[in-house]
Amino acid sequence: MNTRLKTSPAKTGPLRIAAVALAVGALVLSGCESMSEREKGTGTGAAVGAVGGAILGSGGGNAGRGAVIGGAIGAVAGNLWSKRLEDKRKAVERASAGTGVEVVRTNDDRLKLNVPSDVSFDTGSAAIRPAMRPVLDEVSRNIDDGLRLQIIGHTDSTGNDTINEPLSLDRARSVRDYLVARGVPSQRISVAGQGSREPVASNTNDQGRAQNRRVEIFLSDSAG
Repeated sequence: MNTRLKTSPAKTGPLRIAAVALAVGALVLSGCESMSEREKGTGTGAAVGAVGGAILGSGGGNAGRGAVIGGAIGAVAGNLWSKRLEDKRKAVERASAGTGVEVVRTNDDRLKLNVPSDVSFDTGSAAIRPAMRPVLDEVSRNIDDGLRLQIIGHTDSTGNDTINEPLSLDRARSVRDYLVARGVPSQRISVAGQGSREPVASNTNDQGRAQNRRVEIFLSDSAG
């Protein structure tokens, strides 16, 4: 006697919804060039929320309703980070246009500013150069309760650790003090100096050493 495995609609429903939600998430994560960071965050959050809602709702026979609710909640959660830091990224990019400052979104959802030596500090100095001030002015604007900043100073390998370690920390502190003077609460800022331990280019030529003398500023959304 032949037997056929039958799957009830109640079981296939959540699986189908989950599959659709995962497909949407995959499309978002593949990175459509026309989508903004905010739209990508919203889509990813909606997809993840729909999967979770479908799974939780399937126990009570309400997988469809669970997916809808989960998708809505996920969309909001996925959008909160993007809206706050995406707006900041665009503003800082405008302020730093033509300066050589690199403004990127990191893989761990932080906003990173890489400030090279020709913008930030003179050789052997922790005094902020005038070219860096408009960038820091923009960073200091609209820093609300959810945002945190980390500032890391770096040097090239010229000299020794006795000089480079305190110099890199002093540069980070100079940036912190500038931001605090413009209204950013000091408790939202952490500083560190890495000396010459984290080069991004070769220290065997002037161009590489200039790249290594830098300050990195990270903004993260603790509420995201």
